[in-house]
Amino acid sequence: MTHTLSRRNVLALSGATLATPAFAQNTAAWSAIEAKAKGQTVYFNAWGGAENINAYIRWAATEVEKRFGVKVEHVKVTDTADVVKRVRNEKAAGKLAGTVDLVWINGENFLAMKREGLLFGPFAERLPAYAKVDVQGKPTTRIDFSEPVDGMEAPWGMAQLTFMADRKRTPLPPQNLAELQTFAKAHPGRVTYPRPPNFHGTTFVKQLLVDVNANRDALYKPVTPEAFAKATAPLWAALDQLHPHLWRAGKQFPQNAEAMRQMLADGELHLALTFNPNDAANEIAAKRLPDSVTSYQFSSGTIGNTHFVAIPVNASAPEGAQVFANFLLGAEAQARKADIALWGDPTVLALDKLSPAERARFAAKPLPGQVEKSAPAIPEPHGSWVDPLEKEWTRRYGA
Repeated sequence: MTHTLSRRNVLALSGATLATPAFAQNTAAWSAIEAKAKGQTVYFNAWGGAENINAYIRWAATEVEKRFGVKVEHVKVTDTADVVKRVRNEKAAGKLAGTVDLVWINGENFLAMKREGLLFGPFAERLPAYAKVDVQGKPTTRIDFSEPVDGMEAPWGMAQLTFMADRKRTPLPPQNLAELQTFAKAHPGRVTYPRPPNFHGTTFVKQLLVDVNANRDALYKPVTPEAFAKATAPLWAALDQLHPHLWRAGKQFPQNAEAMRQMLADGELHLALTFNPNDAANEIAAKRLPDSVTSYQFSSGTIGNTHFVAIPVNASAPEGAQVFANFLLGAEAQARKADIALWGDPTVLALDKLSPAERARFAAKPLPGQVEKSAPAIPEPHGSWVDPLEKEWTRRYGA
């Protein structure tokens, strides 16, 4: 049985959500939103840990203020869960004009906000730019960690677990879990992964979880103790087998993917990982990695998802937030974001829906470090699996 989730199953996950969307509200309604947005200040709460991403947000903010009269303030956050908590507390206190107008979000944080009624909308599929989103080829634009989006967040970019290796040291990197186990044993101390609950570390653990479960049905439903115990038993067995051969014998783990990337550059590790397929190419262009580094994904597929922007239910500037979200979704902003020299974040748009001029913005020659052959994207397990996975990993290996 194949370990990749079939397209049929992906469609089934979302039920009616993948029906033909009611693309874009009418011109008069959108014009009214733009008129009301003029003069508003949008407080965009987004991760602030990468200067290239911060620079991109500054560019987008400048353009939106210039073109639409909407001011955007980037509120830099380290953990989106803190933003969710703030919105929750403000709503509980009856604060009708909250401090968050737009938030960069997906996964368990979206699930929490959706379940608790903390989101404004549905708005996403009414944005004019949504008409060109690739809802068929990229179904995770409408399914967030197996939770139907239902128009409550607008897609912003794509991501997929990707490995990096230096061809000079590792001409034949491992292509699946079994090969990774063999490779780690043959190269003791040269393989590792970030310590969960770091996002990349948790994603690596989820990758192994889907790899060891031939039947993944339970992973795409809300977690139960029984399902968790059954699905994770082979995961813990695989990690118990892998850990003794890892960097520092699996007793310590790097704090994040950036640290791993530097260890790869220094020759301390043979493999690194990222959630951006263009990350290595970006680092090579910036001369932080040698051009002998290549990117690849497990041949049977790796965990992939979409990241989004959402508007809290008590946003002070919901119209301005929609105008900014629509700009971020447009071909100009998406092409700039996809430019490896600027960010290298893959687009959510369907290129065949774009005009020739819009498509030309995305035309670029392949660069060293890019994934040469993309593997299938395996949808994220349901967001409710994240917390118990991280807690049990910490109990077993985090001491």
